[in-house]
Amino acid sequence: MSFTLAIIGRPNVGKSTLFNRLVGQKLALVDDAPGVTRDRREGEGRLGDLSFTLIDTAGLDEGPKGSLTARMQEQTETAIELADALLFVIDARAGLTPNDRAFADFARRANKPVVLVANKSEGKHGEIGAMESYALGLGDPVQISAEHGEGMGELYDALRPLLPEPVEEEDDDQPFDDSDEAIATRPIRVAIVGRPNAGKSTFINRLLGEERLLTSPEAGTTRDSIAVEVEWKGRDFRVFDTAGLRRRSRIEEKLEKLSVADALRAVRFAEVVVLMMDAQHRFEEQDLRIADLVEREGRALVIAVNKWDLIERQGGQIAQLRADADHWLPQIKGVPIVATSGMLGEGVDRLMQAIQDAYKVWNRRVPTAALNRWFEQAISQNPPPAVSGRRLKLNYVTQAKARPPSFVVFCSRADAVPESYLRYLVNSLRGAFELPGTPVRITLREKANPFAHKRKRKS
Repeated sequence: MSFTLAIIGRPNVGKSTLFNRLVGQKLALVDDAPGVTRDRREGEGRLGDLSFTLIDTAGLDEGPKGSLTARMQEQTETAIELADALLFVIDARAGLTPNDRAFADFARRANKPVVLVANKSEGKHGEIGAMESYALGLGDPVQISAEHGEGMGELYDALRPLLPEPVEEEDDDQPFDDSDEAIATRPIRVAIVGRPNAGKSTFINRLLGEERLLTSPEAGTTRDSIAVEVEWKGRDFRVFDTAGLRRRSRIEEKLEKLSVADALRAVRFAEVVVLMMDAQHRFEEQDLRIADLVEREGRALVIAVNKWDLIERQGGQIAQLRADADHWLPQIKGVPIVATSGMLGEGVDRLMQAIQDAYKVWNRRVPTAALNRWFEQAISQNPPPAVSGRRLKLNYVTQAKARPPSFVVFCSRADAVPESYLRYLVNSLRGAFELPGTPVRITLREKANPFAHKRKRKS
């Protein structure tokens, strides 16, 4: 079992910067403003030959019971319970504060090994603050600069006695396995995206059966893209909760820009994207922009219309949702759409099944014989138009790859084939091979002319 380290301390001491340094990626949002981190974030860290699981936490701070601050502290307390050891971080430049002293007592009461980390120790002021930290009674401080990577050797020496002996790793350089068996067993990466306050975190908490992610009636509670592991009916999922995506013109604060960029990275990393809409304000302009982004990124899409419990129930509403989706999103016709309520747990099973179905379609390979039969029938029913008095000739088609399904059509004069005819081929493919909702790519390629070199010789 992996050794787990929780990074704790008051706000704005550099916990997320240290987290990013140890995981080797900029996973956690970092900003000069205090209180950027709210949910706890996990990642796989390395330091030399040491491997461990890291938990980045919200800054330890006090707040009234039930407030967002108090619930952030509850998340930190949960991280401490899960950890095998604690990295207690202070700001050496600022020196000790009353909060540092109070939370040093909190860390001691956890009855777990504590490594005192004096961050921002570079320079004369940092040295003085690091010396002050002896007063906490947590042993010798490890002086580091997480931003500049200084002091990592000393941190290694402090962590080495706490961790089990490193195990020799097996060779990871295995080719990517895209066999049907591998596709059916590896975790599906799912990003939940949408406008602010659509209920994304509430839905994931319902899926997990615990208050894993912070929720609030106020929009913008989620900042980082947080990944959680979910098992549903024997299938593993890695689900990413993301910050709400507003129109670009309304994004002003630097922190929100970072949150949006983090959400967009989650979309690019995902295999299936769930676009969560508010049932009372569905298919608004920003929803359509997000869906178009997902299609352009080539990810499988599922639409969840959340807060369905707030809608007055009438006959034919689901059919109307289906019709609305096809009307507003013709580029991904047939996209799965599910009515849900994260608060009450309605539609959870239907949505998880829709995710699995969309993932299978996204990975689908069409048999060559069937593809050729479809191609002949499609161009005979609707031949390509003549352009500038010359007939376009489409020779044959092949599937280049899946994820998403991508096809290459060999033809004459590829640049002259109209976009409308390509749309016809895409829609015909969707209908013939049951590819609803997933992006379908068709690339045109001109077939080499075997007589071209003879013409050049004559000239």
